[in-house]
Amino acid sequence: MAEGQTAAAEDSVDIVAKLKLRMIDHALPLWSQQGWDPATGGFIDRLDQDGRADLLAPRRVLVQARQIYCFAKAAQMGWYPEGRAIALKGLDHLLTRAKAPDGRPGFVHVLAPDGAVLDPLRDTYDHAFVLLALASVYALDRDAQIRAEIDALLSFLDSHLRSPHGGFLEGLPASMPRRQNPHMHLFEAMIATFDATHEPVFQNRAGDFFALFVANLYDRQKRVLGEYFEEDWSRIEPVSVEPGHQAEWVWLLKGFERITGCPTGRPRGELLATMLRYRDEATGCLVDEGDAEGNIRKHTRRLWPQTEMAKAWIAQAEAGEAGAADEARMALARLERHYLRHPVAGGWYDQFDRDGASLVATIPASSFYHVLSAVAEAEQVLG
Repeated sequence: MAEGQTAAAEDSVDIVAKLKLRMIDHALPLWSQQGWDPATGGFIDRLDQDGRADLLAPRRVLVQARQIYCFAKAAQMGWYPEGRAIALKGLDHLLTRAKAPDGRPGFVHVLAPDGAVLDPLRDTYDHAFVLLALASVYALDRDAQIRAEIDALLSFLDSHLRSPHGGFLEGLPASMPRRQNPHMHLFEAMIATFDATHEPVFQNRAGDFFALFVANLYDRQKRVLGEYFEEDWSRIEPVSVEPGHQAEWVWLLKGFERITGCPTGRPRGELLATMLRYRDEATGCLVDEGDAEGNIRKHTRRLWPQTEMAKAWIAQAEAGEAGAADEARMALARLERHYLRHPVAGGWYDQFDRDGASLVATIPASSFYHVLSAVAEAEQVLG
């Protein structure tokens, strides 16, 4: 066992409780205080390396939506009762500033700190996270107005972003290449919306993305998930493999199985086995990119693939796979050891090079969604 793996095994004892306390005592207070702009409203996109808000950074709509999800989820879990109010004020800001501010339907892509529109692109990836945010808040109170916002967003997706070749366009205006990533997060959002509403229509919508996965996104022969595609879903060669996305689909497929009863054990096992080919030898962490033959293309290591590796093992543990719970705890321990031991309590390192040097000086808010989701899944399944 490599030195990093041995350390992870040692650190994995009580790791779930340790990370839950980190969320409650440090991360949620940090991002509710430094992470919110009290002057103009809205969530901050990033903190500096000392934990101070970067008030001049543009505000990405996907970050606004992800932070709403985080605080709603924390409230739902009973971790942070204040989370409900924070999620609601975040959603009010998002709807007021980012929804059709130029008179055209849909949510814009980037706002200025004062709330002005910096980029009017209607990005499908963004809309997936807005739907996730709406579902998460709706799950708290089942508010009819929020339910109406869910329907309005779905109507916009169906009427403006559907592709004649299946799935959805990258955005308005449309661009190439097509990516699996927005579809993966729409799949996630549909599962979450079913959990919030218990309406069969969202099982069916999730089923559309499962069908797309089977027919186009997943290469069953090579057992890899493609990232980039032509308009007709033909793969762009050479195929890029992001092991973090391989892991993310394991978790999502388990969620789809949970809400539909459709068996997904085979592709989950295949995706997980492929994911494990792209690990850094010294740390056991996932690298950022490989090729379809199992070679590593980028030895850099982002934070988010480590959370998704943990969630993949958690999903397999939920399915009863022997040893998966221990693997999940070790993945969480690697996340804590390498990424969360930041001088700013509640902060994190976002990316390392192959030698372990940090490549990103700031603390990006976008990673909170990944960290909190992994810890919430761990508590629910591993205890």
